[in-house]
Amino acid sequence: MDLRLDAVHVRLGGTTVVDAVELHVQPGELVGLLGPNGCGKSTVLRTVYRALRPAAGAVRVDGRDLWRDVGIREAARHTAALPQEYGGDFPFTVAETVLAGRTPHKRHLDGDTAADAAIVLAALEQVGLPGHAGRLVHTLSGGEKQRVLLARALAQQPRLLVLDEPTNHLDITAQLQQLRLIRRLRLTTLAALHDLNHAAAFCDRVYVLHHGRVVAAGPPADVLTPGLIARIFHVRARLGTNPLTGAPHLYLAPLDPEET
Repeated sequence: MDLRLDAVHVRLGGTTVVDAVELHVQPGELVGLLGPNGCGKSTVLRTVYRALRPAAGAVRVDGRDLWRDVGIREAARHTAALPQEYGGDFPFTVAETVLAGRTPHKRHLDGDTAADAAIVLAALEQVGLPGHAGRLVHTLSGGEKQRVLLARALAQQPRLLVLDEPTNHLDITAQLQQLRLIRRLRLTTLAALHDLNHAAAFCDRVYVLHHGRVVAAGPPADVLTPGLIARIFHVRARLGTNPLTGAPHLYLAPLDPEET
């Protein structure tokens, strides 16, 4: 699936928080959305998974205007979202939570099928929680909850993934496993990321937001320059190569006091 944002504007409480954002994710790409807290990353994502309607501009999927030409049910079938936080601690099992990902594919009053159950178990296997189907979600760690939400998204069998900090609460092993899995899926994926080295290692391209506007876009090695990182993130940076993987790697340090 092809995703494109054309001059998207979002206003909240009378304030412009996303300003003329242009963005393109080609089929199968993993594109990172980067920027400091409050720059508009989550707001952009919310326009893509239909939680927030733009004040102007268009979100297009395969050339169609998401808000004008695509119904809610159709959008739910092809787009899955992973928010930053789990939305509640209701007494549902992991399997019941992941099974909710099948809802867009059912008609009213349709029951759950053996095929649905197989899809749920396969999704849990993918995220590394094969033995957790019967566990209550509220008894899990934050990282395990995050993986349950990813499994729910995968059970939806989407063509477009929208991820807001997909490594939130995960330890380093689980972070790398999660990003490797997302990369292997080869779904069209837009992900807001805080860790610049995760973006450099796993993303095909990145967009950098600052005060709601795109200030840089392209392959990570081209975009994540010392000058841009100092200006946007207020840290010193040197771009090198990870000797273990060959991926671009950023070495970061605080700015000297006279540089702030």
